[in-house]
Amino acid sequence: MRQHPISPVTEPTQYRAIGVVRGVYVPTDAEQLTRGVIRTADGTELEAVVLGRLLTLMRRHLNLEEPHLWVVYPRSREEEGLHLQMVGVWEPSTLAAGEEAESPAAESPAADSPEDALPEGDDYFSVRGELIYTRPETGDLVVKVRVMPRPDGSRPVPFKLQLKGDVPLEHLRHFVALNLRRQAQQLQLESFEVIGPVAQRGNRGGKGRRDGAASKGGKGGKARPAAAAQGGPRRP
Repeated sequence: MRQHPISPVTEPTQYRAIGVVRGVYVPTDAEQLTRGVIRTADGTELEAVVLGRLLTLMRRHLNLEEPHLWVVYPRSREEEGLHLQMVGVWEPSTLAAGEEAESPAAESPAADSPEDALPEGDDYFSVRGELIYTRPETGDLVVKVRVMPRPDGSRPVPFKLQLKGDVPLEHLRHFVALNLRRQAQQLQLESFEVIGPVAQRGNRGGKGRRDGAASKGGKGGKARPAAAAQGGPRRP
């Protein structure tokens, strides 16, 4: 049985954005569970959608009137706070053996069992990606996260997460691993590790040389990142 809802990192520059939130899921429509909010103990309501096999699990096994530790993918919405994509629920004390390989999912009776607690605690998030904006004086961060190619070979557009915390300017355009804690509608930085610089267009020759011409002076240049700045919130 898996010991943690967040899988171990397999590569130093593995992109991801995942976390856990404990709360009661309240669907917008009782007949259609795909959209709603997660209502947390601090009174925050987090906009959420249900993905994949979790929907079937919720219908068959979970008492939605009780709080659960939901496994979620975070997204940022401008001026709307967090948006969560719900992909699982973590209650190993009641994990059904037949579902073990499919999802970190469980029934509801032992939601407060010590076996279900995580070392990081509730509301923990792990975000790994390229630091594209940091403003230490205001505590604003933006990290770009790339998504794995789909089975058909298409590549989803990278998305950006707006976060809170203090990361020095010298780490801009570096790959960072962030440990965060949800506070109301924001993800607050608790600790970080700088993995290394992210290669930019203009550093690899060919067509990129034209794009990187403005950065001839070195790190002080203005070479643009390789990915188009679409599919996420605008940089503050």
